Amino acid sequence: MFTDIFVAPFLDYEFMRRALIGALALAISGAPLGVFLILRRMSLAGDALSHAVLPGAAIGYLVAGLSLPAMTFGGLIAGFVVAIATGAASRFTTLREDASLAAFYLVSLALGVTLVSLRGSSVDLLHVLFGSVFGLDDAALIMLASVSTLTLVTLAVFYRALVMDTLDPLFLRQTTPFGEFVPFLFLGLVVLNLVAGFQALGTLMAVGLIMLPAAAARLWTHELAAALPLAAGIAAICAYVGLVFSNETGAPTGPAIILAAGLVYFASLIFGRAGGVLRLRRPRRHLEG
Repeated sequence: MFTDIFVAPFLDYEFMRRALIGALALAISGAPLGVFLILRRMSLAGDALSHAVLPGAAIGYLVAGLSLPAMTFGGLIAGFVVAIATGAASRFTTLREDASLAAFYLVSLALGVTLVSLRGSSVDLLHVLFGSVFGLDDAALIMLASVSTLTLVTLAVFYRALVMDTLDPLFLRQTTPFGEFVPFLFLGLVVLNLVAGFQALGTLMAVGLIMLPAAAARLWTHELAAALPLAAGIAAICAYVGLVFSNETGAPTGPAIILAAGLVYFASLIFGRAGGVLRLRRPRRHLEG
């Protein structure tokens, strides 16, 4: 019984193996970025950028239909434009960054849905918003694997700079001429993963696999070096469980994966050793840190 549910589908069906590979690629690269987003207090930035991808992907869809290169290129352009525009608006106007993100979030979502609706059907709109992880082809898998590899390599190479920019950005800018470049590098990685996740989970669900495992990991450890792999592991497990649940019940795959991540997050809220409800309510011993 266990094998029939948790193993056999991935052995018997190629689309299940493709879905698992694509979801795991997004999980292990996106969730560590989510940890940095939380530490930077930019959790809503991921949500805003995920919707910023939508108009560009919609324009690509209008031009070339459900074409992966066209929608990916459009999503990248739109994501980078919104990221740069948000930073410029917060730096050169009196608006705070959260207000700029909220404005771009609302406009991008409305514009993207309108553009898709002008030419496509409700089925096309659902595909753009929620993705189709069971329909990943070779091109989508190559893109997901490439983005995942690039992200992990960049995190490894620029790890110290990213940590310093997260904890003390002013010091980083004073000690290295590349300090101004690091935030844009980080936002670029976020946009890349959101665009990659767009094909598998859609614009509305991709950010969930980035943020929920990261939030859960932060409730279990205060150590950044431990939180990054823990977030990736949680995301990978949730992707696997969501795929199995979707295959068994017929539930939509993207929402099933995000619901699995949500269950882990809610459990972490209660039992998390570094910040869960039970941990905070437990009386501390004398001199306990």
